[in-house]
Amino acid sequence: MSQDRDDDTSGARGSDGAAGTTGAAVPNGSAVPTGKAGRSDTTVANRVRTDADTAEDTRANRANPFQYIGQVIEELRKVIWPTRNQMVTYTIVVFLFLIFMTALVSGVDFGAGKLVELVFDR
Repeated sequence: MSQDRDDDTSGARGSDGAAGTTGAAVPNGSAVPTGKAGRSDTTVANRVRTDADTAEDTRANRANPFQYIGQVIEELRKVIWPTRNQMVTYTIVVFLFLIFMTALVSGVDFGAGKLVELVFDR
């Protein structure tokens, strides 16, 4: 799909006829931006507006708080929780990383302080 979008110069979003294309005729050479920086052949001014550009109605099909809690519990049941051994391993790794980073920042701070004392000491 990304290859089709990069090569597409018709102004439509994708060449597979997916929903969201307007079918409007677009002058040759004006393409929909790909999001890649430095591409001078695409501009926002020449962009063809599609149905995907309209704002979503976030109020439609909104669950009440009790349904929401039920959905959260359903999703939590699907989670593959780490084993005790994995949690111990991850905890040790995090603590070692914290110790390393604390020592690194403290060392840089101490070294910078000593350097400032050498430079500005009378």
